[in-house]
Amino acid sequence: MFDELSEKLSAALSQLRGRGVLTEEAIADGLETVRMALLEADVGFDVARRFTERVGEKAVGLPALKSVAPGQQLVKIVHEELVRLLGERPAAIRYASVPPTIVYLVGLQGSGKTTTAAKLARRLTLEQKAPFLVAADVYRPAAVLQLVELAGRVNVGIHAEPGQTDVVGIVRRGIEAARHARARTVLVDTAGRLAIDAGMMDELGRLKQAVPPHEVLLVADGMTGQDAVRIAKGFHDAVAITGVVLTKMDGDARGGAALSIYETTQAPIKYVGVGEGLEAIEPFRPDRIASRMLQMGDVLTLVEKAEQSLDRAKAEKLARKVTTKKGMNLEDFLEALREMQKLGPLESLLGMLPGVNREMMKAVKATDPKRMKHVEAIVLSMTAEERRHPEILNGARRARIARGSGRSVQEVNRLLAQFKEMGKFMKGMGGLKSLPRMGRGAV
Repeated sequence: MFDELSEKLSAALSQLRGRGVLTEEAIADGLETVRMALLEADVGFDVARRFTERVGEKAVGLPALKSVAPGQQLVKIVHEELVRLLGERPAAIRYASVPPTIVYLVGLQGSGKTTTAAKLARRLTLEQKAPFLVAADVYRPAAVLQLVELAGRVNVGIHAEPGQTDVVGIVRRGIEAARHARARTVLVDTAGRLAIDAGMMDELGRLKQAVPPHEVLLVADGMTGQDAVRIAKGFHDAVAITGVVLTKMDGDARGGAALSIYETTQAPIKYVGVGEGLEAIEPFRPDRIASRMLQMGDVLTLVEKAEQSLDRAKAEKLARKVTTKKGMNLEDFLEALREMQKLGPLESLLGMLPGVNREMMKAVKATDPKRMKHVEAIVLSMTAEERRHPEILNGARRARIARGSGRSVQEVNRLLAQFKEMGKFMKGMGGLKSLPRMGRGAV
């Protein structure tokens, strides 16, 4: 997320970070580089100009602190202004005092509304918000059936009326069904429409008037940059959106939408989609996103992902085993790899660690994504005895395993070497148990 912008911002600030004295000329040159980085990330011209002006005003006349170099103070100012630009503080869904809370998902066709509805439903289930889905997209072929299928995958109740076109009636009956199901949150998937389509926008206005929602969330494609900002402004003017969900932020999104939407509409970004899986949605936290943009990392989010995704019982069992003299075997190794996969793509995890630069990210992205499947195939081609006692794996056994898994003997040897190194590393770290424990102390 924001890889290119992050690299350019860090490069611009690195010229100033180590300076003992910051002159007005040096600050002006550095901020011009920052402004160009923002413009290249598709941030609006006025937004980029106001941002650099605010940073410049704070940077001129920085007080001399013995323990902090002026360049480091400037980085702090840029971080603070990025947080301000992104909305200052996390904005959660505002829940009604009397359930259910009604949330409309609106946006263009193809922005990912239906999938986002299912992702949000899954997340709200984990947060004990008892979600319920209503399929109100009566125009796109198979939209209703798609949401029904996704609702089944996330195990959430749904109201759907295939073939019906009375949107207001469908939503009213859906909310009544949600009440009967004792749902606390109702997510209404509306039809995709253009902000300039007066007829469709009028329909949305009539729906909002007939069945007033507590939240209207715009689902916008984060890869569209300034177009996403114009779309947000159009919907905001028409139906007063209360928040934004940016999708496809795991791709080549340049950051312009995230950095411009709040400044332009004052509608906060509430969630971001960070992958195709139904678990790939995160609350938008401006301070943590700003830290990622400046390559400061986001360890708190990594810890939270670990707490949500990792099986605590399995992690603690493995941790106990790792710290014994016997150590872990290949069955434990395979289990650990499967647990780590639950945290998401490796490049996403690396982006949350401080100091990870673009070259490291490129190296990870170049890695064969099927590698984990190859590892699994190799381990599963071993006998139970071999997995539990890898020290017995001689040349003949390794050749047999290579044939059984369809991989080369070199890959088998490499895996066994990695297993040995991982065992040493985990023994030093105290196993996977350290992540949940660190999470309890950090949050």
